[in-house]
Amino acid sequence: MNETKTEYIRRGLLLAMLLISGILVYGQSGNESKKISKKEEVKMSTTEKNKEVIQKLYEQSMNKRNMELLSEFVADDYIGINGTRGAAGFKEPLVALINSFPDAKWNIEELIADGDKVMVRQKFSGTHTEQFQYIEATGKAVSSDGMVIYELKNGKIIRSLVQTDRLGFLQQLEVLPANLATLSNRPNNKDQVNFIDKFFVPSAAKNEFHERMRINRNFIKKIPGFVHDAAYEYTDKDGNLICVTVALWENVEALQKAKDAVQAEYREQGFDIAEMMKRLNIVSDRGVYKQITDIK
Repeated sequence: MNETKTEYIRRGLLLAMLLISGILVYGQSGNESKKISKKEEVKMSTTEKNKEVIQKLYEQSMNKRNMELLSEFVADDYIGINGTRGAAGFKEPLVALINSFPDAKWNIEELIADGDKVMVRQKFSGTHTEQFQYIEATGKAVSSDGMVIYELKNGKIIRSLVQTDRLGFLQQLEVLPANLATLSNRPNNKDQVNFIDKFFVPSAAKNEFHERMRINRNFIKKIPGFVHDAAYEYTDKDGNLICVTVALWENVEALQKAKDAVQAEYREQGFDIAEMMKRLNIVSDRGVYKQITDIK
């Protein structure tokens, strides 16, 4: 009887321990679940707030031209494409587009957010009524798709990555043909020569240099023997411009006549290219090149 009673008590204690252990484990799981829920709530709250910031950026600042509001959406340590910080750095490319496309508009096609990242699929539209970079006004309406990934901290943009349909944009302006295959179908004239200039332009001289390059490029296109031209550039870490221009001519004689015509135009304008280069500390390297069609 005593053994049976002892066994009964032992089993009771064991059952009680199991129940207590189960309660403790259940309690810990419940607390952990609450912690996870709170983290998810914080993340969801941040995500929704960041989406709201980007929506206001497009609706209230970019499309309504209220650039003073940018400081509410852009952090002071944001760095723009030319190294300018803060709202001013974000503003630079917007103003350049608005100046060239006064009716510019950015439509949000899709907006996806996760934590501190917001992705926008956007459509830019506008009418090209003023010069854009080196492209004279065409009066053409353009519509260009793009994607932007914004990174935010404390409710402000600290970084942005922009990808746009640059090719389609230039094709709509008819700077490039709709069918790029036509570029490779140009007659391969062995007499054709490329006149190539490479310029190093200090950051302070970029505006004046760009204006002169625009004037020159427009002028040479009217000279007999001109085939086509192109310009390429990038900005180094110090803000200086490295620019390469290429002009293709029918032959060496056409190029020489073009040089004479340019110099005559300078004299008529009273413009001294050497003085400008020296004054602005612009360094150039130029030469006449023929295309390599076959290397053996």
